Amino acid sequence: MEMLAKSQEPLWVYPEKNPSLFQAIVHEFNIHPVTAQILISRGFKSLEEIHEFLYAKLPNLYDPDLFPDMDKAVDRILIALKNGHPILVYGDNDVDGMTAAALLTEFLRNIGAKVYFNIPNRTMLKKSLIGDALQVAIQHHCQLMITVDCGITAAKEIQEVVQHGIDVIVTDHHEPTSKIPNCIATLNPKLINSTYPNRELTGVGVAFKLAHAITNTLIENEEISPSKIDLKNYLDLVALGTIADMGALKGENRILVRYGLKQMRKLKRVGLSKLLQFCDLQPNELTPSDIASKVAPKLNSLGRVAEPIKGVELLLIRENSQAEDLARELDLHNIERQKVERQASDNIEEFIFQHPEIVQDKAIVLHSDKWHPGIIAILSARIAKQYNRPTAIISIDQGIGKGSIRTIPEFPLLPVLKSMEHLLINFGGHDYAAGLTIREEHIPDFTRLFIAAASLALDEQDVLPKLYLDAKINFNELTFDFMESLTLLEPFGNENPAPLLYCDATQLWPPKLVGNYHLKFFLEQADRMLEGIGFGLASRKEQIRRKNLPLRIAFTPHINMFLNKASIQLHIKDFQTA
Repeated sequence: MEMLAKSQEPLWVYPEKNPSLFQAIVHEFNIHPVTAQILISRGFKSLEEIHEFLYAKLPNLYDPDLFPDMDKAVDRILIALKNGHPILVYGDNDVDGMTAAALLTEFLRNIGAKVYFNIPNRTMLKKSLIGDALQVAIQHHCQLMITVDCGITAAKEIQEVVQHGIDVIVTDHHEPTSKIPNCIATLNPKLINSTYPNRELTGVGVAFKLAHAITNTLIENEEISPSKIDLKNYLDLVALGTIADMGALKGENRILVRYGLKQMRKLKRVGLSKLLQFCDLQPNELTPSDIASKVAPKLNSLGRVAEPIKGVELLLIRENSQAEDLARELDLHNIERQKVERQASDNIEEFIFQHPEIVQDKAIVLHSDKWHPGIIAILSARIAKQYNRPTAIISIDQGIGKGSIRTIPEFPLLPVLKSMEHLLINFGGHDYAAGLTIREEHIPDFTRLFIAAASLALDEQDVLPKLYLDAKINFNELTFDFMESLTLLEPFGNENPAPLLYCDATQLWPPKLVGNYHLKFFLEQADRMLEGIGFGLASRKEQIRRKNLPLRIAFTPHINMFLNKASIQLHIKDFQTA
């Protein structure tokens, strides 16, 4: 779905050079010079770092015992296991929360525990979501609740659970914003005293680490045979949740996702494989981009407009026909979510068109009682990206606003929200994606202070959209061997994007319109001709309606299959006329 035309053409940021490291990389790893330059552009400073990035394997994962409190969490879970006490797993309602809840539920059941799971329905603006989980825990006589992908900012609600005689273990990856919950154990790589080396684990990553630690303890105590549990079986869930939650695909996360994609391609999960069918995806060619753009939105649609607990059911399901029915239901909910989202997008588009002064500020804050609270995260992400500004979208229901905020690297959110704590009912999340709840009467003050903070922190250069180029390349270097060398850098995703290359070429004849929004380019350099596709660049067609026009293009190369014939096609992100 198209929103407004881009407000500005991006500023091109050219790659930094480091000749001595460049020579060392080419010599040490025997890789293509352009690939060596990409690694330098990505900030690698030593051969050791690069070796770890390129060749890290599952045994290189960190020891889960590096988490403070991990021993306490494991001990308490093993007591419940030995005594046959039921456990409640309580997860957030997004894909990270669903996958984490499915992972821990399946793992604990596999080792013999009695487990229930609960996911809140966030479309209802309730003050206490954990309150619902407490009722489920009491109903099933659970003496232990484990939160996944949530809980770090819910000290008050968890206190209430504890007062009912239920022990709580919090596993989360969000930034702590106030008092840490008083519970048996808190597993979070972002705690100030955390000794866990990977701050970037997502909720499902932390859940996997807990399963890993329990497995290690059971094997050490000879209470289980090492062949009984294969943790690789859970990596498909880890990959799905990590990609959906925009986990950085560097370091340990990259290992988890790389092996998780391999596991996902085996189609061991009936529900997930049905979902892939509904997304028209071929398992062998599955990429993080497919998961982020096609699979995750379908699962997320449950948290947006329906019952997110069905997402966990789909991931755990073992029966074919049930999986088919649930996957079809998800597909329908996703269509509903798209409709609701389109209406809100059109509404925002119209509003900004009528009030162009909004985008003169360094931040954007919009609120309405017309927008479904389940889709505001999608809207805030899209508008923040489009205008390259911190953006808060607030949905109001019965005097209470639920807000979603996305930002740019130059403007971390949590310190700003902390300074406005007096206006908020609560807030939480990360520095680059946060949520808040606010009374309607406080929204004008919040808007004023948020925009003022952005104006103080950001200058004109900060809010210009930027295109970070990785390396220069010539057409004669764009070979299938070179494309093969790029697979070393996969999987591509957040903080490890597909390489963005640039070069000078001649446009042989004017571009052709494809669909309503895209341009097809016909380019030549030194007697080699390549085609390019510029998604969403149709509005710039008039700039280049000339034959033999010199262009500088920024692009990502792709292998295109047509009638079983492979060719290299350029996905053009931007261009400049020489």
